Amino acid sequence: MPFADLLVAIDLGSNSFRMELGRMEHGQLVRSDYLKETVRQGGDLDEQRNLSMAAMERGWDCLARFRERIQGLKDQQVRAVATQTLREARNRDVFLRKAHEILGYPIEIISGTEEARLIYIGVSQFLPNDGERRLVIDVGGRSTEMILGQNREPVTMNSYRVGSVSWSQKYFAQGQFTAQAFDRAKVAAQAVLEEALAAYPHDLWDKAYGASGTVGAVADILQMAGWTPGEISRDGLAWLIQCAQAAQHFSRLRLEGLKEDRRAVLGGGLAVLSALFEQFDIDALHVAQGALRHGAMYEMAERDHSGLDIRDASVHRLAEKFAVDRQQSARVKTIAGQFLSMMDMPGCPVTERARRKLAWASELHEIGLSISHSDYHKHGAYILDNADVMGFSQPELHRLSLLVLGHHGKLRKLDIDFEDVQIVQQLLALRLSVILCHSRRDPVMQGLSLRCDPSEKIFEFSCPENWAERFPQSHHLIRQEIDAWQKTPWTLKLRLLPPSN
Repeated sequence: MPFADLLVAIDLGSNSFRMELGRMEHGQLVRSDYLKETVRQGGDLDEQRNLSMAAMERGWDCLARFRERIQGLKDQQVRAVATQTLREARNRDVFLRKAHEILGYPIEIISGTEEARLIYIGVSQFLPNDGERRLVIDVGGRSTEMILGQNREPVTMNSYRVGSVSWSQKYFAQGQFTAQAFDRAKVAAQAVLEEALAAYPHDLWDKAYGASGTVGAVADILQMAGWTPGEISRDGLAWLIQCAQAAQHFSRLRLEGLKEDRRAVLGGGLAVLSALFEQFDIDALHVAQGALRHGAMYEMAERDHSGLDIRDASVHRLAEKFAVDRQQSARVKTIAGQFLSMMDMPGCPVTERARRKLAWASELHEIGLSISHSDYHKHGAYILDNADVMGFSQPELHRLSLLVLGHHGKLRKLDIDFEDVQIVQQLLALRLSVILCHSRRDPVMQGLSLRCDPSEKIFEFSCPENWAERFPQSHHLIRQEIDAWQKTPWTLKLRLLPPSN
């Protein structure tokens, strides 16, 4: 297949949409192509936090152009992530439905913590493993990510709602670059960042790095003016702010290296950087080569070639944190996987991705027990919907939460798409596994089978005729399960088989 080794990362940022294409060669990412468009969706959120139709159309048009470049690639070669603007937007589902249709690949809305983690991974790939303790900062359009890490490992990760687009709108709305406007914007940014003071003291890092848009734009201007290349110094930043104030308005600012798409959001970016320098006692911010999209690409390569997936480790950590019975979760995972495999058939194959998601849901199905035995499945779903779990996007976590919520209890009010064969199969496999493992012992699977007819929306659970006599409680629970599925578009049937000779 052409482009079989190509990896693509798409970053749907608040100011720009970016797409990077590359290949891994000898453990290093080699760029094949890079596309960037200034979409500035973050500037078109109204007071109710809804994206305007114009902002959505700009995004859709950009994604259509991206699609033309990557058409024909497999899903596992492309990762598209959306950040703060789409995290905030109340009508994001309207945008995402059409965006997915246009792009042809899933789009993940990632949490601020996950964004910070991927930024550090991207930055660290372009730096030596020399034991240096790093502070990495990315001033985006509507959020600023801060990470402490060493070598390839991020340690402390947070996202704060302050950025170049939102601050420019709020404090430089008319484009006026006055000293008063800069002071107000800096103080407001410091107020937001105050909670970060305890997490990022100067004695925990040796060198500060800045990643992506705002940092790169400011560093380019300073370099063209004769300041040290690849660095934003405290003095250089103060000089640039003085230049902006002397111009009085962004339209009159004439500086070599200032790109037109950065002009309107420069004031907000400078104010946020000034707040960071002062608040965290930064003397110089060194420009990092890597960014969020590089972190996403390296993780795709790692999953494909090494079999390692940080999501596995995250699930294990979450299970440990909530004191899950590991023997029971392993038991349920094994049996659920067997039931899912039984439903694998031509025309309706069970994907490896579906198996992994079911395995994660099985491992986590009892995390709510640490809160209460009553309605523990609801507590578990709440935890997953509200946790920052490394490696997972918000839609992935929500899908896991639906499986955890649905593994027990009534199905009628479960908010899943019963036309989605994959999640329905996962749900039944998990519910049957929990039923058969109710005694917290390995169940006898000999003679049991499960068939799925997606066209008729029928499941058929088969067991030997004497199974009910041998396992009366399991048989009773299966009968209850049949009743539960009657209140959905699907039917679960029980078929008794004659005993084998």
